Amino acid sequence: MFQILNLAVFAIIIALLVKQQKSEQTLSKRVFTALGLGVLFGGALQLVYGGGSDVIAGTLEYINIVGAGYVSLLKMIIMPLITVSIIGAIIKVKDSGSLGKISGLSIGILLATTAASALIGILISSMFGLSAEGIVQGAREIARGEMLETRLTSVEAMSFADMIISFFPANPFADLAGSRPTSTIAVVIFSAFVGVAGLTVIRTQPELGASFEKFINVAQEVVRTLVRMVLSLTPYGVLALMTKVVAGSNYDDILSLLNFVVASYVGLGLILVMHLVLVAFVGVNPIRYLKKILPVLTFAFTSRSSAGTIPLNVETQVKKLGNGDAVSNFSASFGATMGQNGCAGLYPAMLAVMIAPTVGINPLDPGFMITLIAIVTISSFGIAGVGGGATFAALIVLSALDMPVALAGLLISIEPLIDMGRTAVNVSGAMTAGTITSRVLGQADNALFESDADIEEQTAKA
Repeated sequence: MFQILNLAVFAIIIALLVKQQKSEQTLSKRVFTALGLGVLFGGALQLVYGGGSDVIAGTLEYINIVGAGYVSLLKMIIMPLITVSIIGAIIKVKDSGSLGKISGLSIGILLATTAASALIGILISSMFGLSAEGIVQGAREIARGEMLETRLTSVEAMSFADMIISFFPANPFADLAGSRPTSTIAVVIFSAFVGVAGLTVIRTQPELGASFEKFINVAQEVVRTLVRMVLSLTPYGVLALMTKVVAGSNYDDILSLLNFVVASYVGLGLILVMHLVLVAFVGVNPIRYLKKILPVLTFAFTSRSSAGTIPLNVETQVKKLGNGDAVSNFSASFGATMGQNGCAGLYPAMLAVMIAPTVGINPLDPGFMITLIAIVTISSFGIAGVGGGATFAALIVLSALDMPVALAGLLISIEPLIDMGRTAVNVSGAMTAGTITSRVLGQADNALFESDADIEEQTAKA
């Protein structure tokens, strides 16, 4: 009975968002409206039924159809979008030599910002006096610790060389289906090869090349239309995802670990400021830049999926930031699978500093800090090889430092809350890499970036 009532209220909220869409409100306004309504509705469910209620669990099971369904639709368009966009970009640029510069610079920026994020994590943890000592281990935390120790075996079995090898597309069709954690990078590499092969055909056999170029142009337009269709559903996905996070959180656990939550968000905020300073160095107005990427960060925050944010990331880089198809697709794809500033930079460093005193290590020892930053940076390059985001980044770093990995399970109760901010910072790092790369290589459309034209209205009407 109560579940039906809750779902009826959710349906009414959906109807309000539909009405807002028909009134031709921009996508940004509808996303932020959905975000606010999701927080209010999720909070109301907690207030009325209490945390951990069976009624809330039953309600969220059906609400999650909308949230998880939307994220699945986003993942559906990732591979087609990357494939046709990179092939099309290479054909238009007609310069295969620039691919090495784009990929090398994008990856370099991602790794450099990850190293800086690790340093921020060390300093913030020390400033807040974070320590693994004294944190209560309940049944969930103990079970999580045991699971991490079990998974450590598979992580240790994969060398850095194995991770690099896994990036290559031995079976492109399997990678297009997303069969491996490194499928996204493999598809990027495969698409680059197809694009270069297409350039060769255009030069040596103009008639066939013209047909291939026309086919790619048609494919690009079809995929872009598909992307706009899916992105128009963003407010509904954000509403469901935010409702689930707020209604499903255990606030007692959050309060008991509030110091770590606050420290994490202070660190994430500093990383975001770092990104804005970096784009300012290449002549980008950081305030205008932040306004243009805010809807993307909002979705990343609510969805907790760097990969799921790729379509919105690419769309914004191309149409709002003027970064160009090739740079946008490379930076968004690489940024979702390596060099993640939040998950692979800040988080493992904070955990290592917390655990260090329990094994007799001074976390502010210069030798330890340099070693930790180096390990975090190198391991972030291969996170996609093992899958699992922040948890497995922490596994690799802690095991490399010979620290007890089970202690990483102590934060399971607040993991979703922190992961929201980490994901937003991951995506911000990818967009920062794309923006800097496009400016350094002189491939940016600055007039498009400076334009106030709201392309979101086109998306909203799709």
